[in-house]
Amino acid sequence: MNNPVVKKKGGLGKGLGALLGSEVNYATGEAIDTPSQVNHIAEIPLSYIQTNPFQPREHFDEEALKELADSIKVHGIIQPITLRRLSEKEYQLISGERRFQASKLAGLEAVPAYIRLANDQQMLEMALIENIQRENLNAIEIALSYQRMLSELDMKQEELGERVGKKRATVNNYLRLLRLPPEIQVAVRDGKLSMGHARALISIDNIADQLYIYKQVLLADLSVRATEDLVRKAMQAKGGNTTVEKAVTSNPEIVQVQNKLSQQFGTKIQVKNGEGYKGEIRIPYQNLDDLNRILDILQK
Repeated sequence: MNNPVVKKKGGLGKGLGALLGSEVNYATGEAIDTPSQVNHIAEIPLSYIQTNPFQPREHFDEEALKELADSIKVHGIIQPITLRRLSEKEYQLISGERRFQASKLAGLEAVPAYIRLANDQQMLEMALIENIQRENLNAIEIALSYQRMLSELDMKQEELGERVGKKRATVNNYLRLLRLPPEIQVAVRDGKLSMGHARALISIDNIADQLYIYKQVLLADLSVRATEDLVRKAMQAKGGNTTVEKAVTSNPEIVQVQNKLSQQFGTKIQVKNGEGYKGEIRIPYQNLDDLNRILDILQK
């Protein structure tokens, strides 16, 4: 088999190049240490490429992936992916998994790639940093990646912060998200809840109370500030004789109306009350049959 042609390309960002270290010349299999020779690319068959086991990104938008595949069919790969060479016919992704997956969807047989040297620690760091720089990771994926770097690479939070260019407090804020119940973590991952909302919920120790307030936040589409106010009420309730549920719906008349409507409709009704008794009533339903049942009650 003929060795792929190695073409010279323009340089990557200084930070990425410094992190990855030397490059491999695919034609010879030797490390390239001369600065003037770095950043070569080669056409690598897709069948030779393995995914990155350290990839922190767990979810890819299927529609966006298809759109990228359609673009690749027309324009090709604009930015090469980055690989490390394991053997003559084995390569592992360092970065560019979306482009790799989209290229397979587009029916390509080979893709242009930078071939570099990288150990396991550099693979994990590179995958994390590249995605953070592109703002492609959600808060939970970032938190899980930070946790992996701490445990698998035996780092301290201060060292981790230096590696990813974040303050120790910022790193800690992400890691604290992993203390939330799985249901709330999934909501953050899926974009239903922001990191600001999640950070407010962390202040509550009781998981049942966290979940209750989380559901109120979703039902009322509360802002981060409104969520923080709700959490304060809940924490004050823990020091008194009232429940969190009653505390976050402070008006006893509203609580009574809410309970009466819930009994009438057979579902948990949420009454959002603002100043001057302006607000809204939300009636959740589980499926089409449940919606028709509620509509029948309303028509009586």
